[in-house]
Amino acid sequence: MTATFSVATPPDQMDGADSQNRATLFRRGVRPVRIGRFSTTFSIRTLLVTFVLLLAALAVAWWNMISGSASLTAADTVQALLGAADEGTSRVVLEWRAPRVVFTLLGGAALALAGAVFQSQTRNPLGSPDIIGFSTGAYTGALLVAASGISGLWATPAGAVAGGVGTGLIVYLLAWKRGVSGMRIIIVGIGVSIFLGSLNTYLITVLELETAMSVATWGAGSVNDISWVHVVPLLAMMFLTLPVMLALSRDMRLMEMGDDAAAGLGIKLERVRLVQFLCGILLVAIVTAAAGPIAFIALVAPQLALRLTGAPSVQLIPAAAMGALLLTTSDAIARAAIIPVSLPVGVVTLILGGGYLVWLLLSMGRSRKAKP
Repeated sequence: MTATFSVATPPDQMDGADSQNRATLFRRGVRPVRIGRFSTTFSIRTLLVTFVLLLAALAVAWWNMISGSASLTAADTVQALLGAADEGTSRVVLEWRAPRVVFTLLGGAALALAGAVFQSQTRNPLGSPDIIGFSTGAYTGALLVAASGISGLWATPAGAVAGGVGTGLIVYLLAWKRGVSGMRIIIVGIGVSIFLGSLNTYLITVLELETAMSVATWGAGSVNDISWVHVVPLLAMMFLTLPVMLALSRDMRLMEMGDDAAAGLGIKLERVRLVQFLCGILLVAIVTAAAGPIAFIALVAPQLALRLTGAPSVQLIPAAAMGALLLTTSDAIARAAIIPVSLPVGVVTLILGGGYLVWLLLSMGRSRKAKP
């Protein structure tokens, strides 16, 4: 949702320029809302698009709840959710399907939020955790835990978080040169991602066969074995990071005008950038720890939401709604695939996101040629 907080101006103190600006915003569908001494504006188009995306995501999620190898009716599912169904139906709905559905909704939103932050900070539609290497770093952390033989409920999530945060710090430090620019982050991130990809391949070869096969399946991005144990950490991480990201969203948009302009407006550039990066990396790492590296949701969701809302820059809430819809829909496609084994959702997102990436690169090339 497009939201900008500022001190409200009384009508009797509003000059002609203010009146003209408000009239322009009104024609564009932007409406002001007063909250005490402060006022906020929201875009009707952005609000409607976000609402439709959320409804679509919930509709696909409901379809995933009632469809599957154990065919259930909507009434059976509702009874299970209310605790009034038999033991078998309750197990299918509450222990098998509900965690997977909730995880795809939250996980897609988390990846999209991370993608929106990185794309905004780098001021580049290619500035995504997939491209920069943070997802690969989280995968490396989980592989190092598996290779070292460390076991435990929180071993893999802790390794993934440590790998993602460590990769983020390495990229940030290598890209530092009297500050950090978006293009340097992308270039350095691509190089780090290639190196970590090679390291991941080596780590898989040194694992035992059974462990290597399990890790390889997990590395494709799979939500087949998701349970409530994986949902709770993701929900907690969303609860911790989302308020911080929303609180810094105004600074994030101002920084898109350029570092010099944002600094002139009093923005603490490196502090805001570090906090936003850390929040995005933590979200990517916690999703990767549970389901493996799910490609392209973080890249695609913010840009699709941007085009639908017509906003001047990527927005967090619409991007989160689009991410939830994309991952939930990808899971529905993966479950509907007619093959002997369950298809990892990462394969579907890779196919869809790869096509989008090719289109994005071609469109960027055409736009550059069109400039005089």
